Amino acid sequence: MENLESLKNENEELKKEIERLKSIKIKQKQGMIKKAGKGSVMSRAPFGYVIQQGRLIPAENKDEIEEIFQEFLNENISLRKLAEKHHLSVNGLKKILKNFTYIGKIKFNNQIYEGTHEPIISTTLFNHVQDKLERLGIR
Repeated sequence: MENLESLKNENEELKKEIERLKSIKIKQKQGMIKKAGKGSVMSRAPFGYVIQQGRLIPAENKDEIEEIFQEFLNENISLRKLAEKHHLSVNGLKKILKNFTYIGKIKFNNQIYEGTHEPIISTTLFNHVQDKLERLGIR
């Protein structure tokens, strides 16, 4: 009987701890949403950018980003060949082609926010690439 009471108490303590952790997670997510809403960088710098003083700055290799987008859009080249040409994995290439950061935006929690950083490519080029990815069924 004493053992059962002990297990019930332990169960209650665990439930409280789970609720405390859920509350922390919710606060963290709210903070990240607020940060994204201000256009701040959310994680490490994507290929083509560096972080300086907490801001995304186009890196020396930024021209390679536009080259990747243009080649994908205008050349009849497979993702594998394009990835190999730029020393990327196919998944890495897909992440680049779908990354809103390159048009000066921040995507977080399935929402798009205006970034505070300089875009590397035009919105038009980005949208044409998104259309081609969709037409080809590339996810």
